[in-house]
Amino acid sequence: MSRIGRMPVVIPDGVNVNIDNDNVVTVSGKLGTLTRPIDKLIKLEIKGNEIILTRPNDLSDTKAKHGLYRMLVHNMVEGVSNGFKKTLVINGVGYRAVKQGNKVVLSLGFSHNIDVEEEEGIKLDCPDANTVVVSGISKEKVGQFAAKVRGLRPVEPYHAYGIRYDNEVVIRKVGKVSGKK
Repeated sequence: MSRIGRMPVVIPDGVNVNIDNDNVVTVSGKLGTLTRPIDKLIKLEIKGNEIILTRPNDLSDTKAKHGLYRMLVHNMVEGVSNGFKKTLVINGVGYRAVKQGNKVVLSLGFSHNIDVEEEEGIKLDCPDANTVVVSGISKEKVGQFAAKVRGLRPVEPYHAYGIRYDNEVVIRKVGKVSGKK
């Protein structure tokens, strides 16, 4: 069996999980509700406070789906109980972020400011002028939105100006070296 797929998903207190006949999983908790259809090939069952996913055969495609859907269900349970967040760091002379209502105004060295509005299920926060925190209950949406914001001004390799994740390592290039042979 898949090493990831065979691990049960533990349901914490305060989280309700419902599986209907069409293999649609609905997870609700203190932060919200998430729904996702699961391939009918994968069988889900709730035993006590755990969700067990099983597969009918050992075909390569089935094994891949087994691990995938186990992690998707795990991320749903984690999201409605704790939530997810990604922190973006802005580096550059004059680069900054300001929270205004439900949007963040970014000054990134362009001739104009860029407004980034919160989407459904996404919350933006600016603890300081050089940090933007993207949070929400869906790991998928948080990661996609953070990548979209990061793509507005990717990090350049000479001075490391731009937007990067807080744990991202930027490989710096050496600039011109003036010297005669």
